[in-house]
Amino acid sequence: MSFIIHRSLRQTPPIAVRASGITVFDSAGHAYLDASGGAAVSSLGHGHPDVIAAMHRQIDRCAYAHTAFFTTEVAEELAATLAARSPKGIEAVYLVSGGSEAMETALKLARQYFVEGGEEGRSLFIARRQSYHGNTLGALAVGGNEWRRQPFAPLLMEVPRVAPCYEYRGRAERQSVDEYTALLLDELETAIMKAGPEKVIGFVAEPVVGATGGAIPPTPGYFKGVRDICDRHGILFIADEVMCGMGRTGTMYAIEQDGVAPDIITVAKGLGAGYQPIGAVLAQGAIVERLRQGSGSFLHGHTYIGHPVAAAAALAVQQVIERDGLLAQVQRRGATLKRMLGDVFGKHDHVGDIRGRGLFLGIELVRDRATKEPFAPERKLHAAIKAQAMARGLMVYPMGGTIDGQRGDHILLAPPFIVTASELSEIVARLAEAVDAALLK
Repeated sequence: MSFIIHRSLRQTPPIAVRASGITVFDSAGHAYLDASGGAAVSSLGHGHPDVIAAMHRQIDRCAYAHTAFFTTEVAEELAATLAARSPKGIEAVYLVSGGSEAMETALKLARQYFVEGGEEGRSLFIARRQSYHGNTLGALAVGGNEWRRQPFAPLLMEVPRVAPCYEYRGRAERQSVDEYTALLLDELETAIMKAGPEKVIGFVAEPVVGATGGAIPPTPGYFKGVRDICDRHGILFIADEVMCGMGRTGTMYAIEQDGVAPDIITVAKGLGAGYQPIGAVLAQGAIVERLRQGSGSFLHGHTYIGHPVAAAAALAVQQVIERDGLLAQVQRRGATLKRMLGDVFGKHDHVGDIRGRGLFLGIELVRDRATKEPFAPERKLHAAIKAQAMARGLMVYPMGGTIDGQRGDHILLAPPFIVTASELSEIVARLAEAVDAALLK
């Protein structure tokens, strides 16, 4: 009997007892290829000796120091490393314990920035439909995934929403990519004007949509347009890179590939690669400088922010990525994986789209390729694929509700950066078996 409140209250998951490289082993002796990095977390795989050694060293020196009293050398070094590799103007780092906490922090930092500038009337965030920004109340409020939000809707702040940049579903047959992008940007500007620009704090978006969409990349020029609109109205652009950041798409920050610098960036998952719970909020220097010259403090804090062992793990992860040239490897392996997926699923009767960047790729499943009609939600195809994959020793990240929170199924793939070409081949082969077996049920 388990006393844990598991994600499913009707079954207890297998017990993980050991992990090495891209393989996780359970107590029954079964081995699973981790083709999703857990939830796009395990960028260096499992049991990396350099990260484990760094954690041991830090535990021996100082396992915990509360940030109301102390900073630590390792937290300072991690922050400096993150800032040095960030988009232009990012000069301040706030270390937290995970992605939802990072988003809550970003929302509060953005609000306080305007309060200290004498603009107390700014109280609204604008976000996108079918987005995901975390499960705490503030993060859930800006998120646009309706099935996650619905039970808690009375507790959530109001957030105006615009359409996601979802070319596969959103672009009309005779519409050019530029026309589609312009339409989305017009919708954002209209939403700002309707809300009143003087009331809007910021626009929140994932540069590459993760869990709820399945690695949906933006169209060319979309985020440059977002940046221009935000600048024109004095609104902050908050980029949620909790899932797509920290090298997952082939650059340290996914937004780098769009040629813009956000005002605030949130990161987590790949920051510590699963070795410790950690996240971070990165902000333009001017944002923090306003607080420094005003009240002199950020009115926020948690017990475990800046945890030294977590910081040591994250710093080691970032050092390994740089030392071993893993960003370039993500680009190479990502291209290989996308080609393999295309070879196997490109003409599959029930695969409508293969998309993503780097080692952050998604497959959207459809009942009919020609019409893009999804499978009935009641079928729970995504759950069947996960079960079939696990039965074949494969961990992938399937989700339902891709289109609107109810309809649609996709599979997210996010293997560790250290994955080999032969392991990718095995992943695709097992996935193909799992998909076909699930479709037969």
